[in-house]
Amino acid sequence: MHEIVFYRDINGNNPIEEFLDSLLAKDAQKVTWTLRLFEDLDILPRTYFKKLENTDEIWEVRTRIGSNSYRLLCFLHKNGLVILTNGFQKKTQKTPRNEIKLAETRKRDWLRRNG
Repeated sequence: MHEIVFYRDINGNNPIEEFLDSLLAKDAQKVTWTLRLFEDLDILPRTYFKKLENTDEIWEVRTRIGSNSYRLLCFLHKNGLVILTNGFQKKTQKTPRNEIKLAETRKRDWLRRNG
């Protein structure tokens, strides 16, 4: 079992919530369904969860809806916490480096403020 936490910056902005709000309702529902798997399952299928290579322990939550692919980047913390840092629609084979860098920056910020 995992607990999902949405990253908030120092001003209280919530980029994950903003990303979900930007999606069509049916797409947001599917992404939310994928997140519920994290809360319900101990072992997550690679179809939905994958560690990104050459990163600071950044993982991606993967959702596919028709021809659209959505990714939420996250990191794992103690006691089963999954901290979601940013989301985007994936349009290329590789995860954009700027999205990975953003996730790593937000990870450092979250850890500095929350331990």
